[in-house]
Amino acid sequence: MTALDRGSWALVTGASSGLGVEFAHLLAERGCNLVLVARGAEPLKALATGLMAACRITVHVEVLDLAQPDAAEELKRRTDRQGLRIDVLINNAGVGVHGDFVSADPQRLQQMLDLNVSTLTRLARLYGEDMRRRGRGRMLLVASLLGFMASPAYAAYAASKAYVLSLGEALHDELAPHGVTVTVLAPGLTDTAFTRTAGHEASATLKLMLMQPRPVAEAGLRALEAGRACVVPGLMNRLSAWSVRITPRGIHRRIMQALLS
Repeated sequence: MTALDRGSWALVTGASSGLGVEFAHLLAERGCNLVLVARGAEPLKALATGLMAACRITVHVEVLDLAQPDAAEELKRRTDRQGLRIDVLINNAGVGVHGDFVSADPQRLQQMLDLNVSTLTRLARLYGEDMRRRGRGRMLLVASLLGFMASPAYAAYAASKAYVLSLGEALHDELAPHGVTVTVLAPGLTDTAFTRTAGHEASATLKLMLMQPRPVAEAGLRALEAGRACVVPGLMNRLSAWSVRITPRGIHRRIMQALLS
């Protein structure tokens, strides 16, 4: 039985909206039981009720702010107490902060880094340790297209996603000999609440690259099942990631500043 088979357990962070909802639907359609994690109780409960009725699976809801200190350890304690063996970890929760770096609210910046970097890392280690011991498991880390490039106006966010990209690709090689697959999903602009939450009104040019969340999530799960180290959904996004290799870094930063400011 592979990790995405019927009856396996998948944990999805940031499951109350956007890509998290799509991951939950796609995994439920495969017959995976789910642990859904986010801050908002009502959206999670509604999603869980619908998935259990439609797909005849078991769903546990864990209401938790993953940006808080020790949130990863608390989540692991909860799943351990329930006797749940997590076969698939979808490390999806993340936020962005848009605007001038030195003018940003320091608390918002810290919460973003705690969620995007610290909690993601600790969850990967905690559940990755279990997977390695069992000799099987899959992890999907959600980075961003901006993880490939320095991005004025999203300076700290892009840096946090560069960390996720580097971590995930390294773990892909570290854990592969132990039967654990790690894949990084690096989407571009996706039709979710991300830009609104980040305080950014995307330009008309940027919106030409907009993708819907369903095909982005599908691309991530396909890459995970195929054992790939990284996937960038969408032709234009893949070309953008590839262009970093051939464009002088100074020119590329100016392009990103014009697109993102």
